[in-house]
Amino acid sequence: MISNIGPCSVMKEVLEAYPGAQRALFRRYHIGGCSSCAFQMTETLAQLCQRNNNLNVSEVLDHIQASHELDARILISPAELSELRARDKSAKLVDVRSREEFEAVQIEGSLLLSQTTMQEILSRWPRDQFLVIVDHQGKHGLDAAAYFLGHGFTNVRCIRGGIDAWSQEVDANLPRYRLEISPKT
Repeated sequence: MISNIGPCSVMKEVLEAYPGAQRALFRRYHIGGCSSCAFQMTETLAQLCQRNNNLNVSEVLDHIQASHELDARILISPAELSELRARDKSAKLVDVRSREEFEAVQIEGSLLLSQTTMQEILSRWPRDQFLVIVDHQGKHGLDAAAYFLGHGFTNVRCIRGGIDAWSQEVDANLPRYRLEISPKT
């Protein structure tokens, strides 16, 4: 366990230490996935556990840590993926970014995850298909990987650092970009 995270840690600190903590909490305890089970970033882990049927804080922390370790095993470095693709062309890259991002820059051979692509994957692809999730910077891909794993896919990975890391480590000709969020008016 990361030593500075404990019962008095606020959820913002927990999520910074364990980026997949919200996914882990939702998966096991149905906490944090929707408005009815949401938590505040300023709420402590102990407060969250208390208001959710007095969950044992140590057990919740252990679950978050174990989930964090599982997330780490799902990640594949850009260099590892590049080497694997050179040897085995059967890996499918599924890009979960927006259509605009995908059209601007993409890894050769990747598929944009659309409704149609999703239906095809779920209904036709073998559950042992090697599937690699591509996102922008590795922050959202694990959610998509968890979705496919939850639907029975057994060989799902996610590029560590996303397409941004791929462009730094594998293909320097692939342009990097930053998303700009416009202020609401």
